[in-house]
Amino acid sequence: MSVTHTGFTTRAGHVLVVLAGLLLFAGVPPATAAETFTSFEVGTTAVGRADCGPGSLPESGLQGDVPAEDRLSGRSTAGYRCNMSLLGGHQERGGAIVSATYDHCSYTGTLFPGNFLAPSPGVQVLDVSDPRNPVPTASLTEPAMVTGTWETLKVNKARKLLAATSVPAVQGVGYFSIYDISDCAHPRLLNPGPGTDPLQPLPILSHEGGFSPDGNTYWASGVAPGFVSAIDVRDPSRPRVIWQGLHGLSGHGFGITPDGNQMYLSNIGGLSIFDISAIQRRDPNPVVPQLSTYLWTDGHFNQHSIPVTYAGKPFFYTVDEAGSGGVKLFDVADPTRARVVQKIKLEVNLPENIDSNIRSASGGSVFAYEAHYCTVDRPADPTALACSWFSAGIRVFDIRDPANIHEIAYYNPPAQTGKNLQLTNSAHAVASIAGVPLFDFLPMVQAIGAGKFDPAQALGPRTGQVALGDLSTDWCSAPPNFHGSQIWTTCNDNGFLALQLDNGVYQPPADQDSTIGS
Repeated sequence: MSVTHTGFTTRAGHVLVVLAGLLLFAGVPPATAAETFTSFEVGTTAVGRADCGPGSLPESGLQGDVPAEDRLSGRSTAGYRCNMSLLGGHQERGGAIVSATYDHCSYTGTLFPGNFLAPSPGVQVLDVSDPRNPVPTASLTEPAMVTGTWETLKVNKARKLLAATSVPAVQGVGYFSIYDISDCAHPRLLNPGPGTDPLQPLPILSHEGGFSPDGNTYWASGVAPGFVSAIDVRDPSRPRVIWQGLHGLSGHGFGITPDGNQMYLSNIGGLSIFDISAIQRRDPNPVVPQLSTYLWTDGHFNQHSIPVTYAGKPFFYTVDEAGSGGVKLFDVADPTRARVVQKIKLEVNLPENIDSNIRSASGGSVFAYEAHYCTVDRPADPTALACSWFSAGIRVFDIRDPANIHEIAYYNPPAQTGKNLQLTNSAHAVASIAGVPLFDFLPMVQAIGAGKFDPAQALGPRTGQVALGDLSTDWCSAPPNFHGSQIWTTCNDNGFLALQLDNGVYQPPADQDSTIGS
């Protein structure tokens, strides 16, 4: 297998090391402090474009871009698709930030406090037995579920569990709920006491969260500071914190190897690899050594990682949320000296196209064309990678040969222009209202003062009139999960989407795992 090697250099005391924080967990002796590697190489090549077949409605410009002309003309309200089509969906008040799927069901995350305005507040459970007609079956209304699940709503397939922590706004504390989803359309709460009872919070901070592969540990990661908690859920009725550590000034998501012994933990500017085998074994006084840290300059906030193997050799894909870092593939045969062997970027992410990127995304609030969550169709010798890419929609790549990764399909859902006040469970809609540009806000204030404010006009397309933020694209940020040749996900504005991969571009392997990354 031939791959491209992107080298890292060691720079003691470099500014990015400072920004990454104190990258040692509690209990690690200074003598075992691992090396930090910094890369200044910026990917300058985009993956090959998909060859769009019949039924496609392709992008009109750069790969991944929604040009300003399409936004202003209203063309973006038709969306863009290539070898992937919509089977069915469920929008309601929007899809928050992260959702999860399991078996024939989907679970829509919540955004606080907007989800309280929905007909059924809480995490929405959908029966997707018929992807063309998803049916709501339940709403999960425990404290963790109604106060915002952010990036913590995750499934463990091995034990048929669903869990989330409470994250009202960026950072959460205290509440944690875990459910039996054996009957996936009707989850059953397992911990009515610790974590769910308002008087029995757990001592955790959270922004991100997820299970160990065996489902015995749920990890909660706080974004500021980088505080990580291991929650023992072997007995789901009595979750308990068994270890905690501060790994830096800030932290994010992670990936855990199939044996549960290593964690790839995201942070500002990169990630760190930790040996968590002592927690996996349930040692009485666990020590968590840092094995190495990797920092780079073409992505500002690493989101999460996905461990995989090719021909039995360990690798991981890692995703950058902020900046134009895209997705990187690491060879981790030696976890103390892992190396980047491939980068996945769209044309809109390349340095020479940043002006176009900014031009088309202006007014769209915090995010533009950044990757967020990816999934693979199976962990061993994966054949496809699907990624949510904010304003670029859902992107699907052929990854059978790491040296020849190329795009095979994409679906960028129709822009929900003008629906800001309806989509109260959409982080995009809420951020667009909160982050309305000054040139939009001042005319609106003046119109209100003069008694000439027209709500219909305020919610219209951005063509120079007063507007409540820019919904000229959607934000896709949830994991796109494989279900055979379908992909199930949610996007912030459009809500739940069941998508079909068309034109024979993808054949699901027999051992496809439909819950990886969910």
